[in-house]
Amino acid sequence: MRDYRKTPPRPEGVRDPKSHRTPEQVRKMDHGYNASPENVRKRSMRNQARAKVAGKVGWAALKGKDVDHKVKVKDGGSNAMSNLRVRSEHANRGDTR
Repeated sequence: MRDYRKTPPRPEGVRDPKSHRTPEQVRKMDHGYNASPENVRKRSMRNQARAKVAGKVGWAALKGKDVDHKVKVKDGGSNAMSNLRVRSEHANRGDTR
């Protein structure tokens, strides 16, 4: 098995074998869609929700779990405790859009 940690840097536009995106594509995501103010705010809300629930149940209880917004953030859901629930990763990430 090849050890990729010791490989030399790759030329621009050539993807790392461990990644499915080229460095150029990653930079484009980081400076484009992911960095838009709206998406930064939504990501911040999701992180705050996880910290809020962890304060109630403890971080150990969240291992392997996701904090879910009953009314999704993209649909205008809030971070009120009544809108948050703990679900397994499988159940939460399997929801259809």
